Amino acid sequence: MGRTAYAVAFDGDRFLMVWHRRRKGWEMPGGHVEEGETSAQAAAREFLEEAGYEIEIVATRDIGYCDVCAAILGRKVREDCEMESRLFSELPDELSFDRDEYLDTVPWAKNEVDRVIPRVPPSALRYR
Repeated sequence: MGRTAYAVAFDGDRFLMVWHRRRKGWEMPGGHVEEGETSAQAAAREFLEEAGYEIEIVATRDIGYCDVCAAILGRKVREDCEMESRLFSELPDELSFDRDEYLDTVPWAKNEVDRVIPRVPPSALRYR
């Protein structure tokens, strides 16, 4: 079996997950890395196929049996997606994979995204 990769993509403080019908749970879009692809390319391709969104990968992390990519959620470009997708601000109860893994990877991904897009406190915003 080859390498796999998935992406944790954020829109602000919310991250996107897809519903896997067979596994009856929410999970991050991802799948197998095809020959000639990097993990980041595979995660972006799978994200588009499963959820219909473009993403911008900002970091990749090897967690042993797969690679996790931290990403910024882009625009939805496909309606003919493989799975239903939804934005979450916290992990849902029904997960396809181990909650402990997500308790580690989601905060890591958010930290990586925040390095690229620093959070601006509301008091620093100026209105014209």
